[in-house]
Amino acid sequence: MQNLSQNTVIKQKNTSPDILVITRTFFPKEGGIEEYVYNRCLQDPGRVILLTATVPGYEPFDQTQPFPIHRWYLPKFLNSIFFGSIIKQIVNIVSSFFLAIKLYSRYHYRYIEWGHGYDFPAILLLSYFLPIRFFIYLHGNDILCPLGNPLLRSLFGLTLKRATRIICNSSFTRDYLRANLPEFDTPIQIMNPVVRPEKFGAAAKSQDTLENLRKTVRAAYNIPETSIVILSVGRLVKRKGFDRVIQNLTLLLAQKLDVHYILCGQGPMESELKSIVHRSRVGNRVHFAGFVPDTELAGYYAACDIFAMLTFFDSKDASIEGFGIVYIEAGYFGKPVIASRVGGIVDAVHHEETGLLVEPNSGYEMLQAFTRLCKDEQLRKQLGRKGQEFAQQKALYLSPEEVS
Repeated sequence: MQNLSQNTVIKQKNTSPDILVITRTFFPKEGGIEEYVYNRCLQDPGRVILLTATVPGYEPFDQTQPFPIHRWYLPKFLNSIFFGSIIKQIVNIVSSFFLAIKLYSRYHYRYIEWGHGYDFPAILLLSYFLPIRFFIYLHGNDILCPLGNPLLRSLFGLTLKRATRIICNSSFTRDYLRANLPEFDTPIQIMNPVVRPEKFGAAAKSQDTLENLRKTVRAAYNIPETSIVILSVGRLVKRKGFDRVIQNLTLLLAQKLDVHYILCGQGPMESELKSIVHRSRVGNRVHFAGFVPDTELAGYYAACDIFAMLTFFDSKDASIEGFGIVYIEAGYFGKPVIASRVGGIVDAVHHEETGLLVEPNSGYEMLQAFTRLCKDEQLRKQLGRKGQEFAQQKALYLSPEEVS
């Protein structure tokens, strides 16, 4: 428990932080929960202390932040050993519990904000050991984990009862929680994720730069300026529906539409997707970009004309779509979206306003949406403008004093 690290750059206004934010994963590791928690911390940097696990490259990142960051040590080798995920969970629970108590002796904070539903036994114990009020953030998949075990389900329900407030990332997450754990009466607030333009670097601030990036990315894949480019960004797993986009691409090409498809991401389905592309004989139209860091994503958003992710519920995947920040990011760059009417996506994409929502199992609706946007440039621009307006909104987290 002595592997506690702290950044040394703390601005003068951080003299009396009183909110401890705890999350098992944080930047510089990129991800949806990481971005969500970071946005929350940036809203009140003078009040926040962050407690999280170590990740590669964390030290230079921590030293530039406007709030103190403390980390417990998480060995890298746990990622590659049998039962490594279980051991990591135990380390996260034990470390966050004891270091939160240690930090209380230093800061005497009054509130804890638990960044997700994972590792919840630690915050449940802390609520008995410390004179604090706590808030818990839920994102979707973190609700699934305790539901399959009666003991964990009971403890999770008790955790929610003891919380001062629950913050859900979408109306779907809230409704799913209420449907599966109806025994608590803790107030629930919905706080949708928002775009933080700084994550894309300086490129996102200049229209001229974006135009140059658009041309550069297209040239890298030999895509003519007159072609229509469809883009997807995400982990290459089955439930994201990348294969469905490829299937629609072949149908669009059959209509003599000049269309290309770029996929940004890595994952276990990559070889299967490449096999589908080979069998469909569209290898010159589908481009696998691999993992693209946030600072380079602006060029890909700029290069596309349509953003598409046809997510569906996969019972074997044991995963739900709590929101989908990539849809908002596409809107930020003025791109219309095609998405499935699944989970929290309905909070991220407004049908006929910022994009087109389709039924996840309707091949007809999918093709109609793609055909419509590919043929109607004015509609693409109209939806893109609305998406850009929607993406400009800012998250306003309630301060602890605003919560009764």
